[in-house]
Formats: sequence, C-alpha cells, structure tokens
Amino acid sequence: MSKPLALLVNDDGVHSIGMQVLKERLSKDFDCFVVGPKTERSGIGKALTVGGTIRVDRLTTTYGEAYSVDGTPADAVLIAIYKLLPRRPAVTVAGINLGPNLGVDDILNSGTVGAAMEASIHGIPSIAVSYCIAREFQDDLARGLQEDPGLKLAALIAHALAKLVIEVGLPPTVDLISVNVPDYKVGVRGVRLTRPSKKGYPDIYVEAEGGFRIARWDTALYPEDADDTDVEAVRDGFISITPLSLSLTPAASDMKPYLEAVKKLLEGS
Repeated sequence: MSKPLALLVNDDGVHSIGMQVLKERLSKDFDCFVVGPKTERSGIGKALTVGGTIRVDRLTTTYGEAYSVDGTPADAVLIAIYKLLPRRPAVTVAGINLGPNLGVDDILNSGTVGAAMEASIHGIPSIAVSYCIAREFQDDLARGLQEDPGLKLAALIAHALAKLVIEVGLPPTVDLISVNVPDYKVGVRGVRLTRPSKKGYPDIYVEAEGGFRIARWDTALYPEDADDTDVEAVRDGFISITPLSLSLTPAASDMKPYLEAVKKLLEGS
C-alpha cells in the first residue's frame, strides 16, 4: 500500500536546505511531492503570476526529484494540484522557511504561509513551518545549516504534525497551522499554543543606492506584545504553534450602524 501523499512547497526556492531537510524527514512516512519557486520569493504572500507564462521544470536535486516553478509559491501549489500531482495530497507542508513568520504582517506577507493558505483554500489541510534564524539577505543561507539541530527539530515537528493531521484531522475551526521554531543557538525551552501578534512592523528599510531596501530580518524586529502571542513565545525560547482560520469575517452584529447608513444612502438616491 502506498504511503499518504504530502505536497511540499516553500518560498525560499526549490534548492533550499530547508526543503532538503524537510523532505528527508517526511519521506519516512509519506510519499513526498516537491514543488517550489525557481528562486527565492519571500515576502510575496499568496500572490499569483497574472499575464505571464510560468515555466515548470522537472529537476533532480540533492534530495531527489522536484519541480521548479518560475512563479510564486501559490502558483506552485495550484499548478501542482491541477497539473502535476498523481493523486490528491493528504497534507501540504510549506517550509522549512529560513527565518521567522510571526504576527499578522508576516502571515499576510509570507510566501511560505501563503502557499499553505492556498492549499488550505483548496481543501488540503496545511502546515507552514519556519525556523526563526536571523536573515542577512545577501548571505548564503545553506552555509552551516545542513546539520543545524534547530532545522532538524523543525523537520521533526513538521513530520509529527503532518502525521497527526492524517490520523485525526484539523479541528473544525482550524484551516492551517503556522509553526515557528526558535533559533537553536538561543535555546528551545518548550512549546506554546499562540495567537498572531497584531502589531505591525517598525521601520524595516535602510537606505541603499537609489532608494531603500530590507537588509536584515530577525526576531528583534518585532514590537513587544503579550505573552500569548507568537512573537513573544519565540523570543522567550518557545516553539510557537499558531492555529489559523481562512474565515476573515468577524461577528457581524457590531456592523449594524454601517449597514443602516448605507441603506439610508440608497433610499435617498
């Protein structure tokens, strides 16, 4: 009997060490189908390529067969689901992202979370996994990470959660899970169930020739928040497990004055 099929996707690019470590771990219990952007597409959320042609190449990588998509992570998910996959996946695992994905700003901007969200929208239970190392965007991130115990821990957690999704499913109100693992050099003290911080980024741009750029990304960037947020959990050395829902609609009862105001406008027009 074949193993459950796991769709693996990321935003760091199909050759990322995070993908390699993830696939090596999940292959123990899953048939893994790997697809990812040709180059890094961090910070692009679940954007799609509109109006251009997306090239797809079948590759033999250091960790086995993979598909390279010259588009976004969400493009990769949709092309995999509708054009490439031999059967419907039982779970999607996005990552392992090299760098944190914390708070609402990151959830909306992250290509890793965006890929998991895209798969979830199409009915596939999904997990986004991030390893919260500091990012210097000009550096080679593969250097020194092959045997990083924190990256291996992130893969171990992804593996365990993917198996649990197969065994018991996600809770009815949860569509995807975002996992953030602290930098192992800082120390890992345990695990917390968290909510996303709603505090936005500070000034993240530095001057560069011709304008501004984002040069670095780490946990020091995020504003301080309550202890039950993903940001503070990771800063305190805890693995953050954040359940997310695709429902963007709050309780509508408080919107009655706005509805009545528009009704009056229509009556008077």
